[in-house]
Amino acid sequence: MTLRSLVAESEAVLRRGAHPDRARQDAETLLLHLLSRNRAWLLANAETSLPPEAQDSFHSLIERRVSGEPLQYITGTTEFYGLPFHVKRGVLIPRPETEHLVEEVIRLAAQFPSPHIADIGTGSGAIAVALAHSLPNAQITATDLSPQALNIARRNAEHNAVRVAFLHGDLLAPLAGRRFDIIASNPPYIPLSDRASLSVEVREHEPSTALFAGDDGLSIYRRLVPDAIPRLNHGGYLVMEIGYGQRPAIEGLLAASAYIDLHFLPDYQDIPRVAIGRKA
Repeated sequence: MTLRSLVAESEAVLRRGAHPDRARQDAETLLLHLLSRNRAWLLANAETSLPPEAQDSFHSLIERRVSGEPLQYITGTTEFYGLPFHVKRGVLIPRPETEHLVEEVIRLAAQFPSPHIADIGTGSGAIAVALAHSLPNAQITATDLSPQALNIARRNAEHNAVRVAFLHGDLLAPLAGRRFDIIASNPPYIPLSDRASLSVEVREHEPSTALFAGDDGLSIYRRLVPDAIPRLNHGGYLVMEIGYGQRPAIEGLLAASAYIDLHFLPDYQDIPRVAIGRKA
């Protein structure tokens, strides 16, 4: 069977899946991943035949995609802040909206000659690696409770040729006795009651510990917001990604812990997405 026929056949299969609008794009992406080629090569070699064993491997990839497995887990790669990242089951797939948090941390870091920055719950290391790449004078430390996630994060730091100190532990616990100019975090913030409304890709494949945070989605913030105060230098910032509709509750938590200069940044849909508070 030619490559053209394989793509057409797989497109038809994927149109019966969760994302029919991406069927052809996904079919081509998976074929190019299998062959380690680019789309220009595919267009130039569309009538080339694929050996039966390679066809079987391709069909297995298509079956995984039809089942709802995220494309990023199947290919093992994604992009965040213009950088390549390795991802697999066990770490959250970085989202474009998290780039707003990275941009804000970079902006705030300009106030400090050699900023000390902590990334709490680093997952794949996306935030920490992006910051280390953009802020070569910064000292970046990242924590995570998952050893698997830390292994992936270390691999991503090495692949992107940046230096990040990765520590195993729950939230700020590994940072006892240390202070930072900026503490950043994209914690779990989805209420458990919202689970059924999520796509099958998210609820069945991405790690629940990186998604859900109690009945109202605020359980991690209730710990992180007050616990960050003694870990911040005076004038330091706490910068967090937040979920839809959570601004009032987060604003209350920050105010209760005596943060000042509170403000919120919207995402591409004009939803408050990044919360910032400063230690007096």
